[in-house]
Amino acid sequence: MPRVTEDHLAARRRQILDGARRCFAQYGYESATVRRLEQTIGLSRGAIFHHFRDKDTLFFELAREDAERMAEVASREGLIQVMRDLLAAPDQFDWLTTRLEIARKLRNDPAFHSGWAERSAELSDATTARLRRQKQAGRLREDVPADVLQTYLDLVLDGLVARLASGDEPERLSAVLDLVEASVRQQ
Repeated sequence: MPRVTEDHLAARRRQILDGARRCFAQYGYESATVRRLEQTIGLSRGAIFHHFRDKDTLFFELAREDAERMAEVASREGLIQVMRDLLAAPDQFDWLTTRLEIARKLRNDPAFHSGWAERSAELSDATTARLRRQKQAGRLREDVPADVLQTYLDLVLDGLVARLASGDEPERLSAVLDLVEASVRQQ
C-alpha cells in the first residue's frame, strides 16, 4: 500500500475544512447534513470523518481557526481592528457565519458551551494582553477597568456581527466603530 505523505494529509484536511466552511455558511450548522458536506467538499463521509471524528469536531476546528486568526489581529492591532477588517471586506470573512452559529449553539447546546470556553480563550487572552499594553501606554481611559472595556468590546463585536448578518451597511457601522474607539481612548 502506498505511503501517504504529511503534505497530502495536510492538503486533504485543508480541503475538508474549506468545503465544510462553505457548507456551514450556505446551510447553517443544523442543515449542513453529512450528505451536504460530502457534496460540498467532494469527498465521501469516510474520507471526511477519517480526519474529523464528527460534525461537531469539524465545526469546532473551524471555530478554533477563526478565533486564532482574530486573536492574531487583536494581539497586534486590537479588537476594534478585527471589527474594522470585517467591515472593510465582509465577504472575505467567512468566519462571520461561524460566529453566528457559535452564538446559537452556545445558547442551545450545553456540551458545545463547555467545549467552546476552552477554544475561545485565545481571542480573550489576546484582547486582555492588548488592553493591558494600551493601558500601560496611557492610551486607554483610566476610569474604566480593563475587564469592563474587554466586555464592552466583545459586546460590540457580537452586535456588529449580528448587524452585518442582517444586512446593515458597513459604511454606517464604520462610523459606529469610530464612536466606540473614541469611547475607550484616553481623553
